[in-house]
Amino acid sequence: MKIVIVGAGQVGGTLAENLASEANDISLIDPDEQRLRELQDRLDIRTVPGLGSHPDVLESAGIEDADMLVAVTSSDEVNMLACQIAFSLYRTPKKIARVRARGYISKTYREKLFNDAHVPVDVLITPEQVVTDYIGKLVEHPGALQVLDFADGAVQLMAIRAIAGGPMVGSQLSAIREEMPGVDARAAAIFRHDRSIVPKGDTVIAEGDEVFFVAARVNILKVMSYLRHTEKPYRRLIIAGGGNIGFRLAKALEGNYNVKVIEYHLSRAEYLAEALDKSVVLNGQAADRELLLEENIDKTDVFIAVTNDDEVNIMASLLAKRLGARKVMTLITNPVYAELMQGSEIDIAVSPQQATTSSLLSHVRRGDTVNAHSLRRGAAEALEIIAHGDAKSSKVVGKAIEDLTLPAGSTIPALVRRGEVVITHHNTVIESEDHVIVFMIDKRHTRDIEKLFQVGFTFF
Repeated sequence: MKIVIVGAGQVGGTLAENLASEANDISLIDPDEQRLRELQDRLDIRTVPGLGSHPDVLESAGIEDADMLVAVTSSDEVNMLACQIAFSLYRTPKKIARVRARGYISKTYREKLFNDAHVPVDVLITPEQVVTDYIGKLVEHPGALQVLDFADGAVQLMAIRAIAGGPMVGSQLSAIREEMPGVDARAAAIFRHDRSIVPKGDTVIAEGDEVFFVAARVNILKVMSYLRHTEKPYRRLIIAGGGNIGFRLAKALEGNYNVKVIEYHLSRAEYLAEALDKSVVLNGQAADRELLLEENIDKTDVFIAVTNDDEVNIMASLLAKRLGARKVMTLITNPVYAELMQGSEIDIAVSPQQATTSSLLSHVRRGDTVNAHSLRRGAAEALEIIAHGDAKSSKVVGKAIEDLTLPAGSTIPALVRRGEVVITHHNTVIESEDHVIVFMIDKRHTRDIEKLFQVGFTFF
């Protein structure tokens, strides 16, 4: 696939890295030539210095025959104009834009504005909302490291760490399933010390294992209550940072939780106090020990650091944890920091790039891929693919899972058939129009999975 990416910042750079490793033809546009050189030294991509809203720059990047334009600069207006030019001059088939301003994406204007007659953007990406939704699901599911939706939320994939004294440690997967009567769930993958293990019935869970379970949404809380029965529901939250993400998060959670927001800038704190209904807004520093003690940090269930400074987020989270916060979630944009901190005193390191990349992946996958999620800092991936065709034209339809030629380490833990969730077994037969959930421990096999689900031609 030929893809032109406008913007080489954190989102654009991460997306280029993900897509370039899959043999796509990637062109990356940005005014920052130093940033482009750094990326070109690491990636097999074409780089073009300049503004992506200029037709001559887009032409230099090969927009004339591109399959897709992804505009993810920090400017909403540049992103929208790039899509307009790609549509008006080159009829680019798919145009994706990062748009953050509420004035553009509110319900009042969104549908009227973004269409081929006005601003031709096919897919809108709002990173702050993506990250807000991501953290919101973690708060709703105590103990989960990651929660992902498939088939319009009918199926959920959840990552859980096995803790000492918990019911998982020392148990075989087959025994764990037997201990959950009436709840059908399946382990899709296990990661142990960053090494992947293909789950089997006799696999024994060890302390520290990161286990990905799949279950119907209606059953996922039952699965959680068994696997992490020591986890109590969250009630008291402190959000450090009242920017776009902090504000959206407080707004989304204040109806069901006791929320406090710490904001350093007085004018912003005053705005938050007016805009939020139930949240308590505090003007101060997130890493102020006395402030945290005054606000009973030792009785706080989750401390969520989402300022725009990685170092502030990390230091505030470490301090909150040592002062007694039950859990800390930390927004970290630098991937090196994220890798260092995940699993330490910081319980969950949230990568905005990975969350945003996941929201983009389903649009660049071939075939009828309706959902794609990046996992394990981009190393693994989970797909939702609709199976088409029949036994003659398809390599999957009419075949049992045990008879499929899946890439090494890939599993099909579940599918959705006519609205019903089916937790699969080795003899489950795939039917046409099934929504099939595929977990890959190595995302380099994505193309192999796409080929497996392609419909061929049958000649008589």
